[in-house]
Amino acid sequence: MNAQRRRFLLSVTLAGAVAAATTGLGQTAAPAVGPSSSDAKGAAFVPDFSGMWAHISCCGFEPPLSGPGPVTNRSRRNGAGNGYQFVGDYTNPILKPEAAEVVKKFGESELSGVPAPSPSKQCWPGGVPFVFWNIGMQMIQQPHQITILYSNDHEVRHVRLNQPHSTQVTPSWYGDSVGHYEGDTLVIDTVGIKVGPFAMVDWYGTPHTEALHVVERYRLLDHAATIEAEKRGELENTRLEVTDAGFSRDPDYTGKGLQLQFTVDDDGVFTMPWSATMTYRRPLSTLGQWPEMVCADSPNIYFYANKAIPMADKPDF
Repeated sequence: MNAQRRRFLLSVTLAGAVAAATTGLGQTAAPAVGPSSSDAKGAAFVPDFSGMWAHISCCGFEPPLSGPGPVTNRSRRNGAGNGYQFVGDYTNPILKPEAAEVVKKFGESELSGVPAPSPSKQCWPGGVPFVFWNIGMQMIQQPHQITILYSNDHEVRHVRLNQPHSTQVTPSWYGDSVGHYEGDTLVIDTVGIKVGPFAMVDWYGTPHTEALHVVERYRLLDHAATIEAEKRGELENTRLEVTDAGFSRDPDYTGKGLQLQFTVDDDGVFTMPWSATMTYRRPLSTLGQWPEMVCADSPNIYFYANKAIPMADKPDF
């Protein structure tokens, strides 16, 4: 799908879909596996992250409370990062000079009115951590693996539990992911992320090499801490006005939220490891009801340029 239609859909439908998601998928807690906490009787258990979650701000990562953080958007809209124009801060000290130049050129293209290519715009797999931008995420917990579904264009990840990385990792779009539980936290370690023609770690064109190493840590937050974390995130990323039940907030829900804290390391691109956060809440509907959106390439630009959509003079059939 071209960049302009993607942006239009983000602002109007705010939708993505995983057609394989079915009603109620992943809504029950998984059996106990691997290192875990213990209850009052000493029985092992795992934290329940299963089901649908929504992160309704776009499109960058939430900076950490302290320490080196991600590239952020120099283009601002209503005080936050502009979700219609991706101009990365190439002066961020995490970037090596060559990477800073890539980010700078990406932003110059955006500022010129010619949207720069990215995985999501070009209908390519997003990879890790790029895929975290999705506003919808569903986690399915099983004793031997975690499956993570993302709302945009049928993106799926598989995480093997309590296993080491393969001795010879073949690079793939989402890498080789292994996980384990540390008390109330799910830790996922990913290596072997493939470098493709549009490979980048964020919407600002920040490149990566096959040395990219991402560690994710998921944990539940109480309601008040979730709201506080969301407010901090919205200082950097624009909150989207979502009406679809698969993404929109449940005004009566006061249960726990979910926070992803992740660390990125790639000595071919970055001067140091850096970290970022994504904060999720339960959507109004947790029954797998994401609106369908399948990415499709198109050489034409209509929505962004306000051009009329071409119509055939006669039916195709």
